[in-house]
Amino acid sequence: MKVRILGFGMGPQHVTPEVAEALRGCDYALAVQKGDDDSLLAVRRAVCEAHGVELVVVRDPERDRSPGLDRAGYEGAVADWYDARLTAYRDVLEERGGVAAFLVWGDPSLYDGTIRIVEELGATIDLEFDVLPGISAPQMLAARHRIVLHQVGKPVHVTTARRLRHDVTSGQNNLVVMLTSGVDLDGFEDWHIWWGANLGGVGEHLVSGRVGAVRSALVEARAKAKAEAGWVMDLFLIRAPELPLEDSDGAA
Repeated sequence: MKVRILGFGMGPQHVTPEVAEALRGCDYALAVQKGDDDSLLAVRRAVCEAHGVELVVVRDPERDRSPGLDRAGYEGAVADWYDARLTAYRDVLEERGGVAAFLVWGDPSLYDGTIRIVEELGATIDLEFDVLPGISAPQMLAARHRIVLHQVGKPVHVTTARRLRHDVTSGQNNLVVMLTSGVDLDGFEDWHIWWGANLGGVGEHLVSGRVGAVRSALVEARAKAKAEAGWVMDLFLIRAPELPLEDSDGAA
């Protein structure tokens, strides 16, 4: 049994020739369905259809979302849900065998748990796996805004919205921020932001400028992206005001 973890960017238009060849060599792709109207699953289905591969869908297990859960109860509910999802994947793999693909949004190296899931599956069933990269969201963000993410000889820090303030307090001043679900930018009014949603897909929107000047435009663009696609994936680069805006080629 073999599993191929394949990054596919934002859809069929971003599938690299390497990933396309690998996908065509798979017996099926495996994906989870979240709800009756899962528009993200529809994108995976389009990728499979473009390369003639069957998509096997498992229903995402229900998770206890009771409002009265304390921290221990919440963590237990998440653990039970995660184990149930692993079991659902394992049942399909053991029944069908062969070569299965897991299709990963963007690239598997950034804020995605598929590698960890497959490693855990491999602890209980006999399988081997490999990973092929896809076009990542930070790559798309830089391309759409025609910028370089870092300055000459300087780093860029990749983080999440939840950790943004902590990382800035720790001294980071040039950050790519992912997993936003909306973000509180109070206190960043003089920072410069390059923001994008649904990059390369339905509902793509871009906003850039000084945070204080573009916050309302950003909120409006995010709402439009969700209305147009039914979902929104957004991220941004944010840079401290004391840093120049020029990229490593000197282009503003």
